[in-house]
Amino acid sequence: MSESTRVGIWSRLRRGVGWIDGSLVGLCIVSVVIVVLGGLVQVSFGTYSMTLTEAWRAVLNPSILLNPDAWSAFLFGTDLPEMGRESLIVWNIRLPRVLVAVLVGANLSVSGAIFQAVTRNELASPYILGVSSGAGLAILLTLVVFSGLAPFLPLIAAGGGALAFLLVYIIAWKGGTSPVRLVLAGVIVGTLFQSMQTAMFFFADDLAIVQSAIAWTTGSLTGVDWEQVRLALPSTAVALFLSVVAARQLNVLLLGEQTAKSLGMSVERTRFLLSGVAILAASAAIAVAGIVGFVGLIVPHLVRNLVGSDYKNLIVGCVFAGPALMVVADVGARLAMDPTQLPVGIVTGLVGGPYFLYLMRRQQNLGDI
Repeated sequence: MSESTRVGIWSRLRRGVGWIDGSLVGLCIVSVVIVVLGGLVQVSFGTYSMTLTEAWRAVLNPSILLNPDAWSAFLFGTDLPEMGRESLIVWNIRLPRVLVAVLVGANLSVSGAIFQAVTRNELASPYILGVSSGAGLAILLTLVVFSGLAPFLPLIAAGGGALAFLLVYIIAWKGGTSPVRLVLAGVIVGTLFQSMQTAMFFFADDLAIVQSAIAWTTGSLTGVDWEQVRLALPSTAVALFLSVVAARQLNVLLLGEQTAKSLGMSVERTRFLLSGVAILAASAAIAVAGIVGFVGLIVPHLVRNLVGSDYKNLIVGCVFAGPALMVVADVGARLAMDPTQLPVGIVTGLVGGPYFLYLMRRQQNLGDI
């Protein structure tokens, strides 16, 4: 290979990764460390107690890490191979909870970032735009009225969220949509569906159903296993891939409709398709963890302050920072009132509320990106 060819290849590679800067790399490294440490704490506590060393040894057990049969059981639901008690507890009970927290954090963060670009408002999230309220209503209807469909609850939740946003889009449509109309329609639909959720509790005559519904509507990772990982993983992979690919379109949307149109973008079609990606990501999270508030609101804002508003950096930063916040919040939910476990949505709400109060006091123009 000639010197000019090598220089040309190196130049193309540098252009391809030129958007990766030190702040993004630092954020990703710190987030990975937090996830690893938080996950190690998470797998160390439970009814069967073990030390951090024992938990670490179980996680790194080569007879499981390098066992195709074990990974087939985890990812495809085949029979589990023989393994020791500690490895069984860590790999089959505790570690899936960490992985689900990672998937939920990444999905909600990316979904919030996309919705903020679509509406050009940094206070937008899947919950402000009706996705969560639609999922919550679908959950309650299933548990209270159609209890026979309970095994399909995750899929029903995802469908309810998608249907709610479709209703938002229809209400907001008037020869096209606008960021302001989408947000206002989301508030209308969210308020209506939340009122219907509250009304549904009066029709529930079984305490177990009420407790299950509360767990779903407040967000909880209690009792999740590899089934939830298998459910969320495919849609998560698709949503994250599409969001990274669509980073340029998201950047253009931030410039405003007129500028986007002048650059040849079909704004309505792009906005609708990007909203579909955000719904897919949020639905994957809601389907396995219920309604976890504030993650889709907090993380994009934090990442934007650290790495800037370029959506290539922002999406990648959300993929790493979201899981870090979610894992830490779940550790807090797990250990705060041991042996009672708080819903993780309560912890994220307790963190998110004061954080946005701080932002409100600090920034005069909070809202517009």
